[in-house]
Amino acid sequence: MKYLMFIKHAETVGQTQPPQALMDAMGEFVGKDTGGLKPTSQAYRIRSSGGKLQVIDGPFAETKEVIGGYALVETKSKEEADAVAREFMELHRVHWPEFECESEVRPVEDM
Repeated sequence: MKYLMFIKHAETVGQTQPPQALMDAMGEFVGKDTGGLKPTSQAYRIRSSGGKLQVIDGPFAETKEVIGGYALVETKSKEEADAVAREFMELHRVHWPEFECESEVRPVEDM
């Protein structure tokens, strides 16, 4: 089973560097299917509404939380995906305790 894991946090977090200890500890999580995202000031959205497309440049004033990073993982079960997500979040708790975030874990639809 594949799972897409997001880490969400306040937009202002993107303006500070994570502690080096966290970056070192995350080494095994960082691979070709993981990454951090640039701030929403460098992003845009394309919205479909009323039969028309609209482009909205960031930053997005109404946004309280942003997706700051992602990982696409393949596991044998939901329980294994949960263990990976918990380990990832535990690294943040231990190495950057003042950082407030959450991880959303979503199964990828088989097409």
